[in-house]
Amino acid sequence: METAIIPVTPITPTDNNDLVSSEVQPNKRRRKKSIVWDHFTVETVGDGCIRACCNQCKKSFAYITGSKLAGTSHLKRHIALGICPVSRQRNQQASDTKTANATYEPRKRQRATPGFANIPFNQERCNHEIAKMIIMHEYPLHIVEHPGFIDFARTLQPQFNMVSFNTIQGDCVAMYLNEKQRLLNFINEIPGRISLTLDLRISNQTVGYVFITGQFIDMEWNLHRCLLNVVMVPSPDSDCALQQAVVSCLSDWHLENRLFTLGLDQSFSNVNINQNLRALFSVRNPYMLHGQFLIGNCFARVLSLLAQEALWSVGETVKKIRDSVKFVKTSDTHEETFFGLKEQLKVPSMKDIFIDDQTKWNTTYDMLAAACELKQVFLCLETSIPDYNIAPSMDDWKQIEILCTYLKLFFDAVSILTGPTYPNASAFYHEVSKVQLELTHAAMSNDPFISNLTKPLKEKFDRYWSDCFLVLAIAVVMDPRFKMKLVEFSFSRIYGDDAGMWIKIVDDGIHELYLEYIAQALPPPETFVEERNGSIIPEQNGGVILKTEPPEDGYLHEEGYLQEEQTHEAAPQEVSHHEVAHQEDSHHDVAHREVSDQEVDSQEITHQEEASQEVPSQDPLISIGDGLSDFEVYISEISGSHQMKSELDQYLEESLLPRVQDFDILGWWKLNKTKYPTLSRMASDILSMPFSTVGPDSVFDTERKKMDNYHSSLRPVTLEALICAKDWLQYGGLSQSCDGNVKMEF
Repeated sequence: METAIIPVTPITPTDNNDLVSSEVQPNKRRRKKSIVWDHFTVETVGDGCIRACCNQCKKSFAYITGSKLAGTSHLKRHIALGICPVSRQRNQQASDTKTANATYEPRKRQRATPGFANIPFNQERCNHEIAKMIIMHEYPLHIVEHPGFIDFARTLQPQFNMVSFNTIQGDCVAMYLNEKQRLLNFINEIPGRISLTLDLRISNQTVGYVFITGQFIDMEWNLHRCLLNVVMVPSPDSDCALQQAVVSCLSDWHLENRLFTLGLDQSFSNVNINQNLRALFSVRNPYMLHGQFLIGNCFARVLSLLAQEALWSVGETVKKIRDSVKFVKTSDTHEETFFGLKEQLKVPSMKDIFIDDQTKWNTTYDMLAAACELKQVFLCLETSIPDYNIAPSMDDWKQIEILCTYLKLFFDAVSILTGPTYPNASAFYHEVSKVQLELTHAAMSNDPFISNLTKPLKEKFDRYWSDCFLVLAIAVVMDPRFKMKLVEFSFSRIYGDDAGMWIKIVDDGIHELYLEYIAQALPPPETFVEERNGSIIPEQNGGVILKTEPPEDGYLHEEGYLQEEQTHEAAPQEVSHHEVAHQEDSHHDVAHREVSDQEVDSQEITHQEEASQEVPSQDPLISIGDGLSDFEVYISEISGSHQMKSELDQYLEESLLPRVQDFDILGWWKLNKTKYPTLSRMASDILSMPFSTVGPDSVFDTERKKMDNYHSSLRPVTLEALICAKDWLQYGGLSQSCDGNVKMEF
């Protein structure tokens, strides 16, 4: 049956729900016209049936059916939500037009500053920034010849002319030379000495590159560590290769007689290399503490070797854990099942398993530690995934947990090198002594697995400890929170009943080193005599500066005073020598000297007797004046006869400072350098000693870094410029100004 078609009569409402029909009266409160009627037209399609027709797509919607009012909400959705296809198309076109116009008409909120458009184009500034970018991110110099980079730069600035390879190479070297001069001027102003570390990298062409890093404390007591040289050595296996590199560095940075310590890695050194460096150390610099400051081991390398040996000793068990982690992480289905089991078992661990990088032993430790916390999930994984047949046993998990205990010990110890700032030398003693104590205790364990695991580690670490314990202990004595007390405490735990002997070695060593600083502060021999009777006389035990005045009558001249001392000191040696060679002359000289000594003694006695006899004849009173003049003479006599305490002894006898979390040891010495002038110079050199030859990014390496093919293909001066300048730029060494006065073309 067909539906009769009724003529449609348009009706225009007066508001949202107003109708012309008298049956449906409008609400007096709704007089304001709705926005939907800009897009819809009301049409009557039958008795009591009124529909709303979209003006754009001509689709009709229910509006009034009998006495029921459908409202306008569905009409608004048709327009606002883009349901209407015609409206949606028009809105898209309007949006595209607005976006196109926005390219040329910037929004007011993002309007550029008034002076930005007036900045002139600077080609030299752009060249400087490209050179800086290449240095910072180790981009190849050939990037300036890459078509993609050229197009990108011209898009940013059409006026920019891309530089050539030779030009950008010259700009990088010029930047390096400018900053090197600034750093050289800065190093020349430091009051103390500088310590060097050596690291060696080898290219695929078996050419060696010696990285020489300097460490020192400046006038404001700030610790600095910067790469000084990258020296290419054609024969890295030669015994004199490192020696030549050090000589080049000392000459390049004017460090003759300013070298304090020299650190290297035992992995690329041998007995001959150490002897050559020790000879160079003694010739180029004062021989401090019998050459103890030639540090032949890198702290980070030593712990890395210990960690690798510990992992190797239980290698089969470690491989089971690694294979289990790979089984889970290399399949989305397995990983989903694994974490589903974790939720069911309610394992509280927040760690996630991951596959380790075997070139970084800390990633292997993190992988094993995370797996241990999730071992219950691994034990149940076999029941959920039949293909999983490599599950470690409970004994395997126990071994891994013990292994992680000692890996964590090494990890915590070496982590002081990964912080934002390099630690001073006193911080290393705590970590090294802790490792020594724990390994000593573990090697005597009743558990056969623990003892077998740690005995080889202890033997290797004992060699490092025996080589460095004295230098480490002297460094921690310079910390006013510990001094010798921490050495005494830790040595008693490490050495037991034999601790006293080792403590004495440290005490004697630090006093001997202090006396060497006292000797360096003395004037040269030709001026020493002139100041003898003036104001400066060093005490034999060091540290005490006594001021004496010559007698008014001057019974001994300066030269006579010195000659008499030399005669008395040399007399025994002269007698012994002449008894062997010239007995008669010797007897004559000795007799003559004895007569001369007797004459001098008799003259002094006679003079004293005459003086004692003259006193009662002039004045019968004992006291002179107010009676306090004799007291002043008495004080001067006892001050000259009693030896005062040295700076070192005074420092050691003072009470310890409280051990606070963020104690600034360098700041403390800066405040007390006036109180301890000589000891503060010694502390500055000691606290700047480096105990690691590698940077923070290489602390956990299991393999020695090699020089890549790109860098090894560069000229030596360009290679050194790029690597050293990057190091200076990372730590704020490069200036922000590009107005360099050095130009270099290749």
